[in-house]
Amino acid sequence: MLKDLVGRSSDCVDLPEGARVEDVLAYYAHQTPRLAAIRPVLALSVNQEYVHADQALAAGDEVGLLPPVSGGAPEAKTMLGEIRIVRAPIIAESVLARVKCPQDGAAVIFEGVVRDNTRGRRTLYLDYEAYEEMALKQMQALARTARQRFSVGGVSIVHRLGRLEIGDTSVLIVVASPHRGAAFEACRWTIDTLKKTVPIWKKEYFEDGAVWADGEPFPEEIRRPGGPLA
Repeated sequence: MLKDLVGRSSDCVDLPEGARVEDVLAYYAHQTPRLAAIRPVLALSVNQEYVHADQALAAGDEVGLLPPVSGGAPEAKTMLGEIRIVRAPIIAESVLARVKCPQDGAAVIFEGVVRDNTRGRRTLYLDYEAYEEMALKQMQALARTARQRFSVGGVSIVHRLGRLEIGDTSVLIVVASPHRGAAFEACRWTIDTLKKTVPIWKKEYFEDGAVWADGEPFPEEIRRPGGPLA
């Protein structure tokens, strides 16, 4: 959405010493006045960590302006699961086999699948893209939190980017645990939180055009309260 509005997905900006993230926003608002209309729903990041607009900047900082998420990078594996962003089909059985351990009495799988319609319009296909480095980092943090919060064993998260056809799996979450209740709860929490916080977006293609999917608002703890841009 922002890429289409501004006309590019990345840029390099020179700012005076002492600049803050809000100065980056003001710079782009001056170039693209329509940016002000969507400012209240944007989240902000510096060096792939969520911040508020008053965050001070240093030379070489990487600033992200992030629309609500829909909500390959290198693969990240641990003994307690795997976190991947891929462009090839996702094979649930393979991920499940790698995350299960002998002490697990339950394994819960969630697959997000491309459906053939959105609000009454026939969907032809979807196209996913991401702020990949930050998305991978956030997915790793989700898996760690899920393991700690629900006392489960392995948590694997795999998300696919690029063009996806009807019936393709866009995201896979696998949770293995000694007990089924914790596995169900951890799996539900992980997908719900991923859809709100991980910077991955989807564009929906229909017979009569294409639109970026409306995302859920970012949680308050990572979203700066909206206000007019300078």
